Amino acid sequence: MPRILIVDDEPEMVRGLEDNFRFEGYQTLAATTGKEGLALAVREAPDLILLDIMMPELSGWDVLRALRQKGLDVPVIMLTARGEEVDRVLGLELGADDYVTKPFSLRELLARVRAVLRRPGPRLKFEEFAFGDVRIRLRGRQVFKAGQEVRLTRKEFDLLRYLVEHRGEVVTRDRLLDEVWGYEQFPTTRTVDTHVLRLRQKFEKDPEHPAWILTVHGQGYKFAG
Repeated sequence: MPRILIVDDEPEMVRGLEDNFRFEGYQTLAATTGKEGLALAVREAPDLILLDIMMPELSGWDVLRALRQKGLDVPVIMLTARGEEVDRVLGLELGADDYVTKPFSLRELLARVRAVLRRPGPRLKFEEFAFGDVRIRLRGRQVFKAGQEVRLTRKEFDLLRYLVEHRGEVVTRDRLLDEVWGYEQFPTTRTVDTHVLRLRQKFEKDPEHPAWILTVHGQGYKFAG
């Protein structure tokens, strides 16, 4: 029975969501501040977090950033009244799995929760993988270049892992959004290009002429190997 942590500074919203999720068979935890929500997430290890963005003191973005810095890979669906594209992109880059704009229908939210919970975790096709002077340690989510650890965001690591797992295969931007970001429909593929550029800057000897993460024009990207 999955446990869902609801973090929102509107007590009525929290109570309503708790009632409905419990009716659907889920266990729930609840917090009305970002600080309390972060502490619960660390202590209770929920299966999924519904996280409001606009909260005083510690925003949803702050909570999400802190979770990922602590290495907690719990799925997060952001809840917000703001619907601008920049907010969605920021949430995804910080490691959110989905994004729901208020007001939302309960049916839509339940569907998104079920979809996120159904997603498989990382496929452990390798525990360590090396290319050039770069070494990836999957279980520790660590990457080293010339023996020095390189800090990656959660999505940068997930993207690198996915490309390596599918090395030699051309993968489209839409497929990467689907498999790495979890979005079936997303307004732009720019976020994929941005993350690829960051990976190249961190690992390619010449980012302008990459040897590992290759662009296949008109199709997508391919990891050489």
